[in-house]
Amino acid sequence: MRIDIVTDTFAPDVNGVAMTLGRLSDGLRKRGHIVHIIRTGGDRKAGETLAASITLPGYKEVRIGLPGPFKLRKRWLKRRPDAIYVATESPLGISAIKAANVLGIPVIAGFHTNFHEYMEQYRLGGLQPAAMSYLRKVHSRAEVTMAPTPDVVEMLEREGFRNVALLGRGVDTELFNPGRRCASLRAEWGVREGTPVAIIVGRVAAEKNLALAMECFRRMREKVPDMRFVCVGDGPIREALKSRNPFVHFAGVQTGEDLARHYASADILLFPSETETFGNVLLEGMASGLVTVSYDYAASGKYVAHGINGLKAPKGNSTEYAELANDALRRLQGEMREQARASVAPLGWGRVIDVFESKLNEVSDAAGRGPSSHQLKKKCEPRSYRTIFLSDIHLGTSDSKVHEVTDFLKHTTCEKLVLNGDIIDGWALRRGSKWKKRHSRFVRKVLKKMEREDTEIIYCRGNHDDILDRFLPLAFGRIRFVKEHIHESADNRRYLVVHGDGFDSVSTNHKWLAWLGAMGYDSLLVINRLYNRFRAWRGKEYFSLSKKVKAKVKSAVSFVDNYEHQLQEFARKRKCDGIICGHIHTPEDKLVNDIRYLNSGDWVESLTAIVEHHDGRMELIQYDNFIEELAKEFRCLEPVRRSKSETPVDLPA
Repeated sequence: MRIDIVTDTFAPDVNGVAMTLGRLSDGLRKRGHIVHIIRTGGDRKAGETLAASITLPGYKEVRIGLPGPFKLRKRWLKRRPDAIYVATESPLGISAIKAANVLGIPVIAGFHTNFHEYMEQYRLGGLQPAAMSYLRKVHSRAEVTMAPTPDVVEMLEREGFRNVALLGRGVDTELFNPGRRCASLRAEWGVREGTPVAIIVGRVAAEKNLALAMECFRRMREKVPDMRFVCVGDGPIREALKSRNPFVHFAGVQTGEDLARHYASADILLFPSETETFGNVLLEGMASGLVTVSYDYAASGKYVAHGINGLKAPKGNSTEYAELANDALRRLQGEMREQARASVAPLGWGRVIDVFESKLNEVSDAAGRGPSSHQLKKKCEPRSYRTIFLSDIHLGTSDSKVHEVTDFLKHTTCEKLVLNGDIIDGWALRRGSKWKKRHSRFVRKVLKKMEREDTEIIYCRGNHDDILDRFLPLAFGRIRFVKEHIHESADNRRYLVVHGDGFDSVSTNHKWLAWLGAMGYDSLLVINRLYNRFRAWRGKEYFSLSKKVKAKVKSAVSFVDNYEHQLQEFARKRKCDGIICGHIHTPEDKLVNDIRYLNSGDWVESLTAIVEHHDGRMELIQYDNFIEELAKEFRCLEPVRRSKSETPVDLPA
C-alpha cells in the first residue's frame, strides 16, 4: 500500500505523538508499504514533504500547520495514496481531509491530544464546548477515528463522534529496561549509594500539571532530605519552575538511549498529567522498572493495577495523589518494580502496527484502490475544449492564484486560448509588488501550449496591463496581442471579446481614482487573507470579503448592472451574438434579450473561466468544481491493486 501521514509534529520532535508516528511509519515500511510523511518544521528527509507552519505564541515547541489544499491535491493527483492518516486537527490536517474527500481517498484520523481539556489549564474552560464541536466536525469527515484507549473511545462516542476504533500503544522494552541504570549519571545528579531519585518526563508546560509534581517533590524531600529530583524535557514554563524549585535538576530534552538511561537511573516516576489521551511516558517508566504514580485513566487506567505494579489516584484527587507519592518511597525494595516491568513486557509495537495496518487495508478496500499516477496519466486525458477564456490573473501580486490557474491549464487542451486582460498586473509591479517564480511558470505553461499543442494565443490588453497599448496590434507566430477580438464559435455565433475597462467610467476618465481603488482593493484582499486564515483555523470555508462588500453596497450593484447593459449594447452594435469580458471580477453567464453576456471572473477570488466546447456550447466553470469532476472521473476508473511481486519504491516529494 501507499500511505501518506499528515502531521504537525514528527521526529526529531520529542513528544508522544511524534514518537508514536515514528513507530507506526517505521513498522509499516518494514512490512513493505510505501509511507510518505507530510509534516511541519525541521529539515526535510527522504520520504517527507515539509508544510508551512507557524509556532504557537509563547510556546515555540508547538507548531501549527497551515492549510495547503492546492499542494496536497496536486501531490495526490500525481501520486495517489491508498489511504491517508491525519494525525493532528490543525488547519493543515483539515485541508488534508478536505482534499482527500474531494479526490475520493479514504482518510483515517487520529485522536492523539486532548486539546479541549487543555483549555482548562490555560483558563479558557468556557471554550471547551466549542473546541469539542470543532474536533467533532473535523473527525466527521474521516472514515474512521482511531483513539488510544477504551475510555477515550467511549468519551468520543459519547460526544457524538462516529466510527471510532481503538489503536493502542506499545513500548520498546529492549530500549527501556532496568539494565540501563547508570552510576555515572546518578553521580552527576549528586546521588549517594541508596539515595532514591524521583523523575518526571515530558513537555514542561501548564497542561502537564507540573505544579503538583513540584509540591510532591517538596513533601518527599521533607521525608528523605537527601533525595534527588530530576525533570526531563523542555517547554514554556521550564525557567519559571527552575527558579522556584532550585533543588530540582532540569535535564532538558533527552532521546533514545540517553532518555532510557535517565529513566533507569531513577527509582520513582511521577506522572501527574490529567490531559493525556494515552501517556507513553507511563509505559516507558514501567518498562524501566520504576515505581510509578499516576492518575487512574488513559494508560494508567488500562495497565496499572494499584498496589501491584504501580500506584494510582482517582483522577482529579490531588490530595490522594500527593499521599501516594510519599507512599512510593516505602515501595522501592518490594516486588512492585519487577511487576511493573513484567506487566508491560508483552506490549510491543508489533501488535499495534498489526491493528493499524488492518484498518488501513479495511478503509482502502472499502473505497477501492485508486489507480497509480502512471495509470491516471494514461487513462485520464486532459479535458479538451475548443477555446478557453481567462482574465484577471494579476500576475505579480501575492493574491494571484497562479498555482491554480497553471494547474487548470495543465489538465486542459484547447485550440485557442484567449487571455482577456489584466493577466499581468503592471500597476502592482510599479507599486513595488514582486514577480515570483510561480508567475513565470504560468507564462512558460502558456508558451508550451503554443509550442507543443499548437494552441493559438490571443492576448487582449486590460487596464492593469495597458502598457501594451503603445505596441498594439502585435504578433509573434501563434500569439497575437490585440485590444479586442471577434470570436466565431463552432455553432457559427459571433462573440465580441474585450476586457471591459473601456465601459468603466472610472478607469477611462479618472485613472488616478482607479489607481486609488486598486490600492483599496489590494488592502481589502490583505484583510481578507488574514480573516480567512482565522476561518481556516476554525475549520470554515473560504469567504470573499470583497464580494460581500459589493453585494451590500447599492451603488456597486448598480454599477455592475449598468456595466453589463453597456457591454451588451456594444455587442449588439458590433452585430455580435454575445460579449465575453472580465475586469469587474464578477463571473456571470446570462442572456438579456438576444445578447449573451459572459464574464470570465478572475483568478484572485472566484477562480473561474469561460470554455467553449467543440460543439460551440459556452460554459462558465469554477476551478474547485473542475478538480472535483476530475476526481470523480478518477474514482470511476477500474481499481488497480499492487502486484505482490512489485517492489515498492518511495518517491521524493
